[in-house]
Amino acid sequence: MENSADSDGSDDNFPPEKRLEAPNYRLIEAGIATIPDMETLRECVAYENAHQNRTPILRRLRWKAEELRESEK
Repeated sequence: MENSADSDGSDDNFPPEKRLEAPNYRLIEAGIATIPDMETLRECVAYENAHQNRTPILRRLRWKAEELRESEK
């Protein structure tokens, strides 16, 4: 039960803090690249705004949002 994805598609085993708090930028990039949907992206943006507020990370999240919007079309 604890190991399954939520009905909205998000994966509790890979929350925003795991995606965005990594020892190097390449791991953060990988965490962002694997964001599956807009809900997860919103959670990551909220987390980043509340904790680190790093401009390069927020920029990359914005690019990911554009990618997700394009894939929905």
